[in-house]
Amino acid sequence: MRIIAGARKGRILVAPAGATTRPTADRVRQALFDMLLHAPWGGASVLTGAHVLDAFAGTGALGLEALSRGAASASFFETDRAALSALRSNIAGCGWKETCTVLPRDVTKPPRARTACSLIFIDPPYRQGLPARTLAALAAQGWVADGALAVIETAADEALPLADLSNPGPTATDSVDGEPVPPPAYAGVLLAERKHGAARLSVWRL
Repeated sequence: MRIIAGARKGRILVAPAGATTRPTADRVRQALFDMLLHAPWGGASVLTGAHVLDAFAGTGALGLEALSRGAASASFFETDRAALSALRSNIAGCGWKETCTVLPRDVTKPPRARTACSLIFIDPPYRQGLPARTLAALAAQGWVADGALAVIETAADEALPLADLSNPGPTATDSVDGEPVPPPAYAGVLLAERKHGAARLSVWRL
């Protein structure tokens, strides 16, 4: 796993052993950042000078890629000890200790933000309804800038993670262990979605 483009292009990123952390593959990250840069709603301004939040950060690959491509700062939420060790190692290896903040805590219970973020990555465990809960909690504490973009990874066969304001029809309901998961508790405008193998990436304007 490596940083794909920008100031730290080619920098190798370490990942913890085991299946607890599920890093976004290089090819999927490449496709995502190409979309952020070249889609009609995207462009260089999405990344240049942006304050970025990487929730369920794992290795930090998404936030670090954004920094390499011109973001001003990144905040990383992670609770797994092995992932935190890898994350801090990757930040140090990139020389970005001054521009990164690591928060070793549950992102659904965040502290008050110092700076609102305009680009938010959410790559949580699948099928637990976490994206909407996470964004609701972050917004309540001032982490979500007006008009921010959120990039969310879910399982390819999951329902959309947020209520789509551009299509306010019924939202599919998922289930966990046979129990229904309530409809999303947070809404945005769906800008794009792409499926990559078992994963789906969706991009939202908040």
